[in-house]
Amino acid sequence: MPEPATLASVRVEGPADGVVVLHVSGELDTTSAEELAKPLKANLSEGVRAVVVDLGGVRFLGSAGLESLVVGRQRAEELGVRLVLVATNRSALRPIQATGLSSVFTIVESVEDALAQV
Repeated sequence: MPEPATLASVRVEGPADGVVVLHVSGELDTTSAEELAKPLKANLSEGVRAVVVDLGGVRFLGSAGLESLVVGRQRAEELGVRLVLVATNRSALRPIQATGLSSVFTIVESVEDALAQV
């Protein structure tokens, strides 16, 4: 359970062999983007074939949160790990679209859709 002062939290789940799902909730801004960056970096490793980032619980996605996703994508590409975002809510999807990052990421509508792709 996150501390009351924590704006964002990430729950890590490993539903299938070599696939990790990060369920993100809260607000990802300059003070809380590390809450995503750390588990994303930790789970992008050898032996993992895909990481799914579920942004369904995100209420705000600022530039620092976007940066965490971009850095994660770069690391995933270096390691040959597939990175898929789940984003349907406006608070997560709109900043990704407004910055042109929707052409960089694979974005699907549900964790089930993401798992079917990987």
